[in-house]
Amino acid sequence: MDEKEVMKRIAEFGKGLPRFPDGRIDFSRSENAPVITVFVKYSDRILLLKRSDKVGTYRGKWNTVAGYLDELVPLKSKVLEELKEELGIGEEIVKLIRLGEVYSFRDEKVNKNWFVHPVMVELKEEPEIELDWEHTEYKWVEIDRLNEYNTVPNLDKSLKNVLVEHFEL
Repeated sequence: MDEKEVMKRIAEFGKGLPRFPDGRIDFSRSENAPVITVFVKYSDRILLLKRSDKVGTYRGKWNTVAGYLDELVPLKSKVLEELKEELGIGEEIVKLIRLGEVYSFRDEKVNKNWFVHPVMVELKEEPEIELDWEHTEYKWVEIDRLNEYNTVPNLDKSLKNVLVEHFEL
């Protein structure tokens, strides 16, 4: 899936849904939700983030930087926005951003069809992490140790999809 197809999907899913005052689409009560899952990689490790009790879903689970694709902006812009917002990481230390194979799954527990757009961001240097309210802690872990953590559903699949198939943004 290329970026044009992603924008088309966001527009289709957003038809008829409420909007926030800033114009973003409110997918919180929608059955279908396009999201990004952004793996932050430095050296041979990825960054895992523990979700706080203030988020809407998957509280206490390990995840990556993630967010709804709730506005029609280039994916690269959305990724950079999420990195800054959730971690305090700026574009100046980003070496590479690539999109993996997009997939979907249904989570009956939250009554949602997730359309996951996995992204890998490779960094030039190890950053100072500044967590926002969405997370309580972070850990740098080796890629092959992801399954040792209590993660959000299909995080391992997202990682596989961004490691195997991808294109640069």
